[in-house]
Amino acid sequence: MKKLLFAFLLIPLFVNAQSNYPTKPVKVIIPFAPGGASDIVGRILQPRLSELLGQPIVVENRAGAAGNIGVEAAARSPADGYTLFLGNVGTISVNPAVFPNLAVNPLTDLVAVTQVVDVPSVLIANPSLPVASVKEFVAYARANQGKLNYGSPGSGSLNRLETELLRRMEGLDMVHVPYKGGAGPAVAGLAGGETQAMFTTAASAMGMIRAGRVKLLAVTSAKRMAQLPEAPTMIEAGYPDFVTGSWQGVFVPAGTPKEIVERLYAVTQKTLATPEVAERLAKAGADVVTSASQAAFAEFVAAETKRWARVAKEANATPD
Repeated sequence: MKKLLFAFLLIPLFVNAQSNYPTKPVKVIIPFAPGGASDIVGRILQPRLSELLGQPIVVENRAGAAGNIGVEAAARSPADGYTLFLGNVGTISVNPAVFPNLAVNPLTDLVAVTQVVDVPSVLIANPSLPVASVKEFVAYARANQGKLNYGSPGSGSLNRLETELLRRMEGLDMVHVPYKGGAGPAVAGLAGGETQAMFTTAASAMGMIRAGRVKLLAVTSAKRMAQLPEAPTMIEAGYPDFVTGSWQGVFVPAGTPKEIVERLYAVTQKTLATPEVAERLAKAGADVVTSASQAAFAEFVAAETKRWARVAKEANATPD
């Protein structure tokens, strides 16, 4: 009886804590190293999100294992709204199909809040490679079977699967070189000549492309990107079904109170509606794409997980 009375007395305190949320800094876990698309997007959202929540937003990069370390850290965090996770198609929907023994399940151990952006991929090459188009790249790779290295942000990444798709379509023999820490190190490796080509997010490569440190061959969006109008799409290059992108979204640990999830949904939507934020994201190669509701994003994530599980199986993608 005393325990029941004690629990009853705590209810107003719990409700009040939720209604006053947040009362302390909020942490955002980004599962990749600084410099990649997730890190860029997260840091663009950070100032406005902090302003609207009225608390500091602390970005924590938890890189490793193709993003799985960050996913596990987020899923095992207290479900109190003070730990957010910026997940993407790779960490949420691709990895479960590639890594058979994950410590957590993104679909059940995390709650989808809202999508924030979609980031098309780009096919880039080291400037020393004597090619200027996808057609020339394929011809060169076919003439140099087994001699080219292709980089990726990790064994289970979308970018690896994109390269695997092209490789299998054209019968190319290339060596996969995965990089720890995400797209930033992988793009740097390409620019430094450690690899010769790779697919990566436009946001991750934008700086290197504009500086001329990597060669841009194509984009994977359905139409040409406003920020990279000179780059043809993979469709224009002769691959009508090659349309991909790395969506990103906000997640919280399973069990987070509904009121807090709704608050985070509303605040994130308002953040993305800020013209300055949208402009900065566009310049970085990311298109603002928000979810109609929290439930709509959850349904989208489930569908994407099924889609990429099929692609991973067809590509025989396994951890290195």
